[in-house]
Amino acid sequence: MRSALTAIAAIVALAACGTTEAPVPEQAPSSGTASAAPAAVTVTDGRGKEIKLDAPATRVVSLEWGETEMLVSLGVMPVGAADVKGYATWVTAAGLDSSVKDVGTRQEPSVDSISALQPDLVVMESDDEELAAQLEKFVPVLVAKGSDATDNLKRMRDDLTMIATAVGKTDAAAKLMSDFDAAMTAGKEKIAAAGAAGKPFVMADGWKQGSTISVRTFGEGSLVSEVATRLGLKNAWTGKVDDQWGLGTTDVEGLSVLKDPDIRFFYNASDGVDVFADGLAGNAIWKSLPFVKNQQVTKIPNGIWTFGGPLSCRQFADMMVKAFTG
Repeated sequence: MRSALTAIAAIVALAACGTTEAPVPEQAPSSGTASAAPAAVTVTDGRGKEIKLDAPATRVVSLEWGETEMLVSLGVMPVGAADVKGYATWVTAAGLDSSVKDVGTRQEPSVDSISALQPDLVVMESDDEELAAQLEKFVPVLVAKGSDATDNLKRMRDDLTMIATAVGKTDAAAKLMSDFDAAMTAGKEKIAAAGAAGKPFVMADGWKQGSTISVRTFGEGSLVSEVATRLGLKNAWTGKVDDQWGLGTTDVEGLSVLKDPDIRFFYNASDGVDVFADGLAGNAIWKSLPFVKNQQVTKIPNGIWTFGGPLSCRQFADMMVKAFTG
């Protein structure tokens, strides 16, 4: 109203001067460039399927912790994620905001919960074709490989680049991998300087069912094994492992093949269930193992996810360097 009255007053004043032409409104100075709309994105996922987006995704739901970590490390906080509480326990490299909604378990996420968040992209790691088909009725789905024991570090790099392309963060991905590569080089130099190059290690986690304790070994091809071998260390576990994850299964008796007194044994128990320190405390076979007798057993710090992205891998690498040089 005030601007209208001002304009009328101006016309009246001009009329008094012998003209009835209205003044030309002032134009805002032009920057000379128009803001460009975000470009469309096309990316090929782990299924070999082309995913087309009108613009880089900003409202993303992630259904697996490794990819959730990658998103956060790229600067994209997901609007929803599977098993938020579990993520906070097992993954400390890239924390989630309190705004992130839980959409169910990693094994059985809730399609309704995902839909309610109105995402423009869902990132998953499963080969669950039925779930992907359900989700693709209302949202593009990007499927990451998650693991590949033939070259897991390359796979991690490829998954990160794929996700970064979908969310418009390729520069951030390049920086993450550049920092990771530099950390690996520096860590290898420290281990070599300490005379620990080629030293043997075993990485495992375990669980107890009734009175039986099972041990899952991270063999050659597993992600953390590739990190450690890139540091110049040697994986001492030569038992059978699967083709995707590089993981094997054994028991306490199966560990008796590890006879080298130089072996350092590392294990993960972020959930607070420590079957190695508690469940095997009185086990005669466990106590007879060289790395136990030599006090070369290390529980890795809680929250280092052994199936994660470059930040979790750097946490694992830092821990290994400290163990072999401290």
